[in-house]
Amino acid sequence: MMATVSLSQHDWSLHRKGPIDQARHNERVKEAIKDSLGEIVSQESIITSDGKKIVKVPIRSLEEYKFRFGEPPEGGQVGQGEGDTKVGDVVGRVGPGQQGQGQGAGQAGDRPGIDYYEAELTVDELAALLFEDLGLPRLEEKRSRELESETVRFTDIRRRGPFANLDKKRTIRENLKRNALAAPDGQPPRVGGFSDDDLRFKTWERAVRRESNAVVLALMDVSGSMGSFEKYVSRAFYYWMVKFLRTKYEQVEIVFIAHHTEAREVSEEEFFTRGESGGTKASSAYRLALELVDRRYPVAEWNIYPFHFSDGDNWPSDNEECRALVEQLLVRANQLGYGEIRPHRHSYGSTLMGAFEKLDNPKFQAVTITDKADVYPALRTFFASEEEGRRSQV
Repeated sequence: MMATVSLSQHDWSLHRKGPIDQARHNERVKEAIKDSLGEIVSQESIITSDGKKIVKVPIRSLEEYKFRFGEPPEGGQVGQGEGDTKVGDVVGRVGPGQQGQGQGAGQAGDRPGIDYYEAELTVDELAALLFEDLGLPRLEEKRSRELESETVRFTDIRRRGPFANLDKKRTIRENLKRNALAAPDGQPPRVGGFSDDDLRFKTWERAVRRESNAVVLALMDVSGSMGSFEKYVSRAFYYWMVKFLRTKYEQVEIVFIAHHTEAREVSEEEFFTRGESGGTKASSAYRLALELVDRRYPVAEWNIYPFHFSDGDNWPSDNEECRALVEQLLVRANQLGYGEIRPHRHSYGSTLMGAFEKLDNPKFQAVTITDKADVYPALRTFFASEEEGRRSQV
């Protein structure tokens, strides 16, 4: 009797439909969260939390494409088009009395609204999205520190070692091999009668990487002209900056400098919580930063990044001295950033910004912040990776 063979062709991608849809959904959620990062980053509840807060982000319901069948509108129905439509063309409109939510028709709608749900993520998960393509710009190879990673790698197998690292699979294999050699002809090998010669242990080593020295100097205006909005924006930017640096660079040093007419180095806690008043003399902060760099962070061994946030309300006769000090810092620094906070969108630039506009140095970056949502774009401006920076210039 001839055997019959049944041949069939299967599309194995159908068996992976669930994982594929889940991966697509997760990617869509990630994109939706990225589109909202400006608003999320500026939330006061995150900045004042202990870092363990769960962030809830409203996400529009992500549905699969499908046909919807229903009663046709008056005037007949359409079964096919002319074939000349393109993405974005309007192919139909909702008729009178059929408005849904948000149509602005002046009366209650009778159609269902758009479904939203809340995606929950921790501050660390949010930070991973926020910082994935950021980095210290113009980072140079200078004196490096050796850093041990918390992860270990098993690199070899040995006959001696702690029993916690016993490789059971290889131990059984060695025992089976020894018993097979000792077994009489025709007798199958067996597992048993373990001896010290059978034992095999994994050996491991810690991963060591090298990280170039880098110091970031955070300068903040805390004078009386800095209102609640200006102080909040400054602290919001520096909150995310510190989190970014400690997420991506374990050994980066951060120096906190607060100034009014005088500048002083403060602790991280004082920097984010203590309020002061008085006049403004921004040159005091730049002079202190310059002194600290020359005394503690020699240019040959350190990558140097000063950042200053202020409302720009500086003593007029002090502006030129600020510019001269910034020019000296630029000789030493990899990059220097200045952020000016203007709560009124149509307000004119300050005299301090006017003095800085005379600087002709690619290492100087300046941003203007008029809204809390501008904190995230400022972060991207100052810490764009080299590839991101080239893309933004195209």
